[in-house]
Amino acid sequence: MSSEAKILVVDDEPSIRELLSASLSFAGFEVRMAADGHEAISQVSFVHPDLVVLDIMLPDMDGFEVLKKLREHEPGLPVLFLTAKDDIQDKVRGLSVGGDDYVTKPFSLEEVVARIRAILRRTTDDREEGNIVYSDLVLNEDSYEVYRAGVNVELSPTEFKLLRYLMVNAERVVSKEQIIDHVWDYNWNGEISIVESYISYLRRKIDSSDTLGVEVSPLIHTKRAIGYVLREQK
Repeated sequence: MSSEAKILVVDDEPSIRELLSASLSFAGFEVRMAADGHEAISQVSFVHPDLVVLDIMLPDMDGFEVLKKLREHEPGLPVLFLTAKDDIQDKVRGLSVGGDDYVTKPFSLEEVVARIRAILRRTTDDREEGNIVYSDLVLNEDSYEVYRAGVNVELSPTEFKLLRYLMVNAERVVSKEQIIDHVWDYNWNGEISIVESYISYLRRKIDSSDTLGVEVSPLIHTKRAIGYVLREQK
């Protein structure tokens, strides 16, 4: 049976490497491991992974420098950062240097698997003419158009970014804090309740049969005290 994708795990702690390797293998991935930056760079050149799980704190160089060197040879290589620092500056730097997402230690293995799949979905899925598709919802990144059940939906730039974030993370619950980080680009200093407002705007536009003029089932769901998830009703 073929693996879902090839993952390189880079961490200097043997227990974390082994734990991630076992969990990702169980989830259907082919896993390779590296204990430091130099080994990671060598492994990438040799095995050409589909994604790298990269610890920021490594003994020979930090993860930011490793990513810079990896991207010299593999410009589009997706990277999920692991960091023990729950600090906004690390998150900002990690994404600004080209990381695709981050997970803060201690992390849940389910979250790591979900984030890997979300990154792979948005970086390796086939998207004809720039389309991201979920159920009967289509978002075109090139033309900046959105369709629900074949009906064109007009969205503001922020609504468009929010919907895109929900779609590339479809079927995974995302918190209000994660939405603020990714949609408002870490620059939002106001109330986090802004997320609730924009979720409400989106629901009126893409989840309302009355607004669309066709019968649709809600796609945006609230997970109380956690966040939101885009998924079909069961």
